[in-house]
Amino acid sequence: MENDTELNQRIAFRLKALRTAKRLTLDELAGLSGVSRAMISRIERGDASPTATLLSRIVSAFGLSLSAFFEEAERNASPLARRAGQPVWRDPETGYVRRSVSPAGMPARADIVEVEFPPGGTVSYPSLSGQPAMVQHVWLFSGLLDMTADGATHRMQPGDCLFMTLSTPHAFHNPGPGPARYAVIIEKPA
Repeated sequence: MENDTELNQRIAFRLKALRTAKRLTLDELAGLSGVSRAMISRIERGDASPTATLLSRIVSAFGLSLSAFFEEAERNASPLARRAGQPVWRDPETGYVRRSVSPAGMPARADIVEVEFPPGGTVSYPSLSGQPAMVQHVWLFSGLLDMTADGATHRMQPGDCLFMTLSTPHAFHNPGPGPARYAVIIEKPA
């Protein structure tokens, strides 16, 4: 597992590469994402560790989910992703830990993410409207989770699975006394 500094540098490199490939200025990306030019610049320099909400707003301006952003095609892609090599990211605001479980670089239409979400935490994501339709399943293993999606809030208990679209804003909230552990299975557009 890489440390926070290494991950911030990877995020910085990936974000700047995406912005450059799309030929966007910092001001243009700020306008598209609703995130200040100064904050985007700090993230691109590796000087700031973005929150899940902030990073989601930025990458949605590229039409990407967080999973797609963190997935990087590897030259030596393997169908087996060992736990020790799976990318892990901790949201500095809520402390939630996100592990990309799916092997990178495979021609799959689904990404699997494992999340451990601290009690009391809330994360809100913008819609990916205007982008190819994406859907996800949230499968709760332990703890409690309140999911707001597609205009409704659902109290989830262990074993529950919620299907939702990413074309509207959605939010995760852990109302329980302990961490919530769950998987997110994201279906990528064809």
